[in-house]
Amino acid sequence: MAGVCLVGAGRIGVRVAQRLAAAGHRVEAVDPDEGRRIEVEATGARWAGPSLGELTADRMLITVLPGSPELRELMLGPSDGSGRGALGRLAAGINWIDMTSAAPDLAADLAAESIKRGVRYVDAAVGGGPLDAARGELTLYVGGVDEDVQVLRPIFETFADPSRIFHMGAHGAGYLTKLLVNQLWFGQAVAIAEAMLLGADAGLSADRLADVLAAGPAASVFMERHLPSVLAGNYLPAFGLARVVEELDSLERMAQAAGMPWVVSRSVAEVHRQALAHFGAVDGELLGAAWLEYLAGRKLADPGA
Repeated sequence: MAGVCLVGAGRIGVRVAQRLAAAGHRVEAVDPDEGRRIEVEATGARWAGPSLGELTADRMLITVLPGSPELRELMLGPSDGSGRGALGRLAAGINWIDMTSAAPDLAADLAAESIKRGVRYVDAAVGGGPLDAARGELTLYVGGVDEDVQVLRPIFETFADPSRIFHMGAHGAGYLTKLLVNQLWFGQAVAIAEAMLLGADAGLSADRLADVLAAGPAASVFMERHLPSVLAGNYLPAFGLARVVEELDSLERMAQAAGMPWVVSRSVAEVHRQALAHFGAVDGELLGAAWLEYLAGRKLADPGA
């Protein structure tokens, strides 16, 4: 079994560590938050503290970080050049799986440095939440060299649904796919909330309208599974609002650089930027809908809505 160093023992990372340890892998976890030590050790993994040291080629590195800034600084070093990134300390031949929801353009820098170091790097952005991770049912959107992806597939299947491991192309393709999935998710959230608020203001029952919309041509997985959360006043605090904006900003930069239309999604991004300015950098990936409720002066969860 492989020796695995996992960096990032947050909501997803700690459960990935648990799945790997249960499968017999020797797992050590690195995280700057000392408060996560007890939960990490309960998984059967070893707590390695806040800093990633030197890794030899007989080890595997898995990173599960909050976003692009943290990933860039960890692996490539501070932007001011004041320190060396972790990639510069990895031994040639090591396998590195990054499960961060990162910006696609960052993949080019990471891949170039990995190739220079002889590191086999694969981006495997995550779909799903902590419960999916605990059950080994995550979705993975994977980018990288086909041979590396095939070699690492048994590791992926430790914590992901084998039928939902999608190799999307070269380095960065996994990151991009995850962000495009989220772009549509965030767009549906605010579009549906806007329609529901207009209907509620005109006197339609929110619950009845939701049922009718879910049975019509605009039906979606979001409407079926997650609109009930909005109607209950639950804005899904498993993901930060600032990260929503970070992802949408990354896609907007990409669209502008490519000269591609981004008209609808620009409006979606602006709603979330306004929500961030109002609510602050709090957890809640459906807070774009909450911002529209604030503008409307009513909540869909209100009994009278």
